[in-house]
Amino acid sequence: MNKFAMIIFGASGDLTKRKLMPALYSLFKDKRLHGDFSILGVARTAYHDDDYRTYILGELHRFVKAEEQDEQLLSDFVSHLYYLALDPAEPTGYPALHRRLAELTHSDRPDNLLFYLATPPSLYGVVPLHLKAAGLNTPGARIIVEKPFGYNLESALELNKVYASAFEERQVYRIDHFLGKETAQNLLAFRFANGIFEPLWNRNYIDYVEVTAVENLGIENRGGFYDTAGALRDMVQNHLIQLVALTAMEPPSAFNADYFRNEVVKVYESLKPLTGTDFDEHIVRGQYVASGDKKGYREEKGVAPDSRTETFIAMKLNIDNWRWSGVPFYIRTGKQMPTKVTEIVVHFKEAPHQMFTGADGTQPQANKLILRIQPNEGMVLKTSMKVPGAGFDVKQVTMEFSYDQLGGIPITDAYARLIDDCIQGDPTLFTRSDAVEASWKFFDPILRHWQENPDAPLFGYPAGTWGPLESESMMNAHGAEWTNPCKNLTNTDLYCEL
Repeated sequence: MNKFAMIIFGASGDLTKRKLMPALYSLFKDKRLHGDFSILGVARTAYHDDDYRTYILGELHRFVKAEEQDEQLLSDFVSHLYYLALDPAEPTGYPALHRRLAELTHSDRPDNLLFYLATPPSLYGVVPLHLKAAGLNTPGARIIVEKPFGYNLESALELNKVYASAFEERQVYRIDHFLGKETAQNLLAFRFANGIFEPLWNRNYIDYVEVTAVENLGIENRGGFYDTAGALRDMVQNHLIQLVALTAMEPPSAFNADYFRNEVVKVYESLKPLTGTDFDEHIVRGQYVASGDKKGYREEKGVAPDSRTETFIAMKLNIDNWRWSGVPFYIRTGKQMPTKVTEIVVHFKEAPHQMFTGADGTQPQANKLILRIQPNEGMVLKTSMKVPGAGFDVKQVTMEFSYDQLGGIPITDAYARLIDDCIQGDPTLFTRSDAVEASWKFFDPILRHWQENPDAPLFGYPAGTWGPLESESMMNAHGAEWTNPCKNLTNTDLYCEL
């Protein structure tokens, strides 16, 4: 096989220095990336090879944990870095790219290539065509593309056509770093490897499910991008719906890429189509406003002063199939929340007959399973136990596991895991084209509704709170409420003050 080369378009950008290079260093450190390989950075910024190595070495010192930094390994790693200055949008530079890859791989026909599009989305449909024209879409090539996978159904279909014209589906890796998280993957093991839980994982025993992915930051100088995207495009159509699929999917007959991804698509296709009632009552969008020393969204750089872009969205979803009929899935995401957390909360139904009453007159709470994906990856199971002493005072207690309790077993970085999978040719945890289309078919009507109804409600919420109160009302209609963990995330029985 040809010498392996990875080509990063957008090599001078934020994603490369913060995520990709630390992930690649991690693979190199763990001897997952070895041999005579090359990593070629491509961008418009003018660097020579040595300049780029010096730049990346400095960024690695910033973004790699201090305890993982080994100066010799860092030096060895950056020696594999190269750079080519060109504009990825212009076809004229791609013959030079071909020549440089031939030089690095010692082959006139470089084939073992991995292209990573760490670029603005405007280039997602351009670069593949230029690679094809330059003869770099070889049978052994793979291409990784970041979200968003289109801005609506129409653009997603067009983008899929572009990739299909340049590469086979097996060569296209649409990356969602959430699926590289250990807990996201462990959800599958938890469900399908434990006989005590799988029989309960259905409408007979589960009351409702929450999926939350929120951040305690604003848009971080990405106003130009975010104001054209919004929370639905940025988080819901990809990250959150993937987590819903992991929670709701049927067990594949075997754990391989095709069978696994088939079940994901089936979940998307089972989502109950949205109606007028859903737009009015089961979708809440919000936008953060100034609070204390935190500025409002419309005050952010690059944001229109009258912007109606949502920074928060909460939705009620229904899955119309045998397993989940009647079980609502509540999903939410938002910027400028009290804390950063991504978790799935499964609320089980109450015991059919309550025999016990607490000292305060309350009855035992229903069981709850929390699967936390970040920041402290792990899970919490809430059960009821008798309080020691006289009487039968029953109280809810927690059984908690986090990956840092394993001791000495490091949690693999999500990007490192997924890049490694791509190098090995394993597409299991990457999104397939039909999944992209099925997801957009469900969410596209929301975008059309907002476009056709510019006065559709957009609720303000103070930065640093849990979003519009209307999202709580949506949950209350089911007799439910959101799980809002405290900032330290160590005690899920406590709630943060708004």
